[in-house]
Amino acid sequence: MQNRSLYITGTDTGVGKTAVTAALLRGLAGAGWRAAGMKPLASGCERVAGRWVNEDALRLIEASVPNLDYATVNPIALPAATAPEIAAAKVGVRVELPPLCAAHARLLQQADAVLVEGVGGWMAPLSDCLMQADLVRALGVPVLLVVGLRLGCINHALLSLRAIRDDGFEVLGWVGSAVDPRFDFAEEYRAILHRRLDLPCLGILEHGAEELPAAPLVEALRQQADRDRS
Repeated sequence: MQNRSLYITGTDTGVGKTAVTAALLRGLAGAGWRAAGMKPLASGCERVAGRWVNEDALRLIEASVPNLDYATVNPIALPAATAPEIAAAKVGVRVELPPLCAAHARLLQQADAVLVEGVGGWMAPLSDCLMQADLVRALGVPVLLVVGLRLGCINHALLSLRAIRDDGFEVLGWVGSAVDPRFDFAEEYRAILHRRLDLPCLGILEHGAEELPAAPLVEALRQQADRDRS
């Protein structure tokens, strides 16, 4: 099976990117894919057995097939639970693209698909001189947008989609993440998102759910591969 990869970004911090990424990994595994998660840069890490580890990265490893080396999944682990640019500066870490790209390449050798989870929303910087767009361009992958289904999500989704496209990237689709189980008028908001976002919806992760059906994502990846070959 041909290797495929995509970058998963969100409309903001706390919209469920990790939950969606893990759910998609489980769905792909259930469909017979070897699917690997990646968290290139993570802040808010804890010291465990002599190394910094991040809860989100561990969730991706748990959902991945095959078993993966932590340092490959999360090459840059930062202690402070804040913006990566600040967290990296606090410990004197310089965020550079080559180690991240090398780790991604190693994962591609082990898996049929690699789902790369970004940080925060699309415009959250990776460092004082790198934006997430720089990493996505270096990896050469399309983007999937996670929309946190809560008050303000229509504005955040439309702005995020415009920013990603203005940076020159193709967006494969969007996934809704029901982060607020008491969200008033949730169905009406979902209907507006379906109408306003000129993208395929690859699923809605309901609150507390742990797996998304793989078929919509598989079809989107297949169509992307066909476009790349044409």
